[in-house]
Amino acid sequence: MPVVSCDGISLSYGTAEILKSVSFSLNEGERLGIVGINGAGKTSLVSILSGGVLPSSGTVSVQRGSTVGILHQNAVVDSERTVLEEAYSVFASLTEEEKQVEALRLEAERDETQVQKYVTAMEEFGRHGGYEFRGRVKGILRHLGFGEKDWERRVNTLSGGQKTRLALSLLLMSAPDILILDEPTNHLDVSAMFWLESTLKKYGKTVIVISHDRYFLDAVCGSIFELENGRGKLYRGNYSDYRRQKSVDREIQLRHYENQQREIKRQEAYIEQQRRWNRERNIIAAESRQKLLDRMVLEEKPENLPRAIKLFFPLSGESGNDVLTVSKLSKSYGGKMLFRNFSLLLKKHDRLFVTGPNGCGKSTLLKIIAGMECADSGFSVLGANVTMGYYDQENRNFTAGGTVIDELRNTYPAMTETDVRSALALFNFRGDDVFKPVSVLSGGERARLTVCKLVLKKTNLLVLDEPTNHLDIQSREVLENALGEYHGSVIAVSHDRYFMKKLATRVVAFDGDVISELQGGFDGFADAADSQPATYRPDAAEKVSAGKSRWEDAKKERSEQRRTERRIRSLQAEIEETEQLIGNLNDEAQGDAAFDHVRLSEISGIIEKAESRLLELYEEIDNLDAF
Repeated sequence: MPVVSCDGISLSYGTAEILKSVSFSLNEGERLGIVGINGAGKTSLVSILSGGVLPSSGTVSVQRGSTVGILHQNAVVDSERTVLEEAYSVFASLTEEEKQVEALRLEAERDETQVQKYVTAMEEFGRHGGYEFRGRVKGILRHLGFGEKDWERRVNTLSGGQKTRLALSLLLMSAPDILILDEPTNHLDVSAMFWLESTLKKYGKTVIVISHDRYFLDAVCGSIFELENGRGKLYRGNYSDYRRQKSVDREIQLRHYENQQREIKRQEAYIEQQRRWNRERNIIAAESRQKLLDRMVLEEKPENLPRAIKLFFPLSGESGNDVLTVSKLSKSYGGKMLFRNFSLLLKKHDRLFVTGPNGCGKSTLLKIIAGMECADSGFSVLGANVTMGYYDQENRNFTAGGTVIDELRNTYPAMTETDVRSALALFNFRGDDVFKPVSVLSGGERARLTVCKLVLKKTNLLVLDEPTNHLDIQSREVLENALGEYHGSVIAVSHDRYFMKKLATRVVAFDGDVISELQGGFDGFADAADSQPATYRPDAAEKVSAGKSRWEDAKKERSEQRRTERRIRSLQAEIEETEQLIGNLNDEAQGDAAFDHVRLSEISGIIEKAESRLLELYEEIDNLDAF
């Protein structure tokens, strides 16, 4: 029996349809990822599931007795209590029971006749988890970035990101039967992400996650529900499986639609021809074919994919081989040393990623490199012919009170009105959107506008501070592809492991106030972070046996991949030949064989077999993971 299900959920605001007859169900222990572009209705859907929003139509069913917990995006906790007191409040019944057990202990010390009552209460307290909950609370807090020094801080003194992490901590402690998380990796550093993935995989109850973190979706989810153009579709498997399956499904749907349209045109031409002859038997034949057409179940043409931004980073010219020299750089704030004696030589075409816990100084390091802050000691010098562009993760470099179009006009006054509008259109600012005040833009819109400004500045060194924040998956992939084709050098801070894995050629990581380069790039970083979820050291050595095992696994995977690719090429060649055959036969039926009923009958039989074979070919490609 499903733990949660929704049937025909629709949601409208005025004339805008957000959700259109969305249906799915989940059994106990399933982990579902919900994906879609910004504005697709993901948050609205989970708000409906949790009871926070009423749908315009449709029903939501939750198994009787099941508890539902939801973490809203950028949720905050606010109270006068300390972090530890707030966390213990989740276990209020146990803390009260603990007080009763302690009272019985004191009573038993005064009166021996109460000893058995005390022992019974202790056993009951243990069965309820009374001896584990405090350790569990502290463990979850540590893993989500709250060290012992934070436990006595008042909740209302925490930053917005810390309050969101505390909200996630409290929700995990309460362990609801249906756990709904809206962008849970926001405000988490990479170590906390690995820990959260491990925790959710062992959770044992139903989990629903909205996330743009593809690495997270791959690790946690057993199925993906995509919202696109208001409609939903369920895919079995993780994010990578969903992407492959969607591509195959779309290709098959398009082929079926095109084949059916060709068949309809062929039949209509036959009907028209018979009617022109206008003899009784021709009229009967035409009416018979028309009835077949009328009964035909029409294939739907695939809907257009959501419009993606278009992105290309123009190069300002070739830089020298030494792009950036950093020597013995140190920086502290308020008596806290962020980093000391950091040195680095960035070479031409390097793509260097900086990682580490929240608040360790990553953004400060980039600001020093970009010339926006000063170091306490040491220096950072650009090489010959280097032109730098800087992306601020807070998207704060906007003119107060201006509109979207004003922002580009003011930054690039030499651009014509047409060029300004064309540039904004590439980033999905069209029509009246260009006159929106910058102050009302969403996080995703501000990010797109910042990238647009950066693209128009020709560079050969990009310094990027969390460039994927607020971007949906589609926009992240466009950015990845653009950076992959960029012939300059890149320094980036990012918690997006998928983004980092695809682009990073080098990785440096903070360990306390020391920054060191990790051997093995992203793989070395992932091994270190995953093996020590709470903290990891950037100089963690990769064991030879583990490296050999990974190499052998990779070799085997590459061999299997090559076999699959050869089979796919063979299938595609046969598909092309079969489609050509069908096309030729259709041409013959409408040409030379148009008046030959015997030949027309033969052609119809051949086409039927060919189309059946086409379906088999499509289905075989469907089952090949590497398609």
